[in-house]
Amino acid sequence: MPGSSPKTSQEHVVEWLREAIVSRRLRPGQRVGQEEVAEQVGVSIVPVREAMRVLEREGQLTYLPRRGHFVNELRIGDLEEIYGLRELLEERAVRWTMDSFDGVMEARLVAAAGACRVAAESRDVLGELGANREFHFCLMDAPGRPHTLGIIGNLWDKTEAYRALYYNSAEETSAAMDAHDVMVELALARQVDELIGALDSHRSRALEVLRGILEEPA
Repeated sequence: MPGSSPKTSQEHVVEWLREAIVSRRLRPGQRVGQEEVAEQVGVSIVPVREAMRVLEREGQLTYLPRRGHFVNELRIGDLEEIYGLRELLEERAVRWTMDSFDGVMEARLVAAAGACRVAAESRDVLGELGANREFHFCLMDAPGRPHTLGIIGNLWDKTEAYRALYYNSAEETSAAMDAHDVMVELALARQVDELIGALDSHRSRALEVLRGILEEPA
C-alpha cells in the first residue's frame, strides 16, 4: 500500500507463519521450531520468538514448557456443533437487542465496524479478533438477558482460535468487512429479519471456509 511503513522482521515472520498454518504446510499438532522458521524466513531467532508469541495470543500456537510451540489441533466437528448452537441463540439475542436499539447502540456498532476495518487493513489479527467480537456483541447485547449472552460468550471463547485461522486470509477478511457493512445498514434501518439473514450467511461463509481448511483431504 503506498505510504505504508515497511514491514518489520517480526511482521514478516507472523505473515509467514499464518500462511503456513492456513496452507497446512504447518499442520495441527506439529511442533514449530524457532531455528527452522528463522532459517526458512531468513531472519534471526528474536523476531521468530516474538512472532510466535503473537500467534500464541491469537490461539493458533500453544507453548508447552521444555517442548516448544505447537500448532493447535482444531476439529471441524466441534466447530459445526458450536456454530449450530450459535445460530439458534444469536437469532434470539439479535431480536431482543433490536427491540431497544437506540442511538448509543448505533454509535457503538458503527465504531466497532470501523475498528474491524482498521485492524483488517493493517493485518492485525489479534486486533481483528477483539474488534470483531465487539461488533457482533453490539448486535446481541440485549438488556436483561445476561444468561443468553453469557452462553453465547462461552461459545465464542471456545472458537477464538478458529476465527484467528479464518483471519489469516486477507481475501476472507475483506469479505467479512463487507458483510459487516451490510449488517450495519440493516441494523440502522431496523430491518431485523434481513439482519438475521445476513448474520446467518456471514456465519455460514466462515464455517465453509474453515471446513475447507480443517478437513483432511480425501
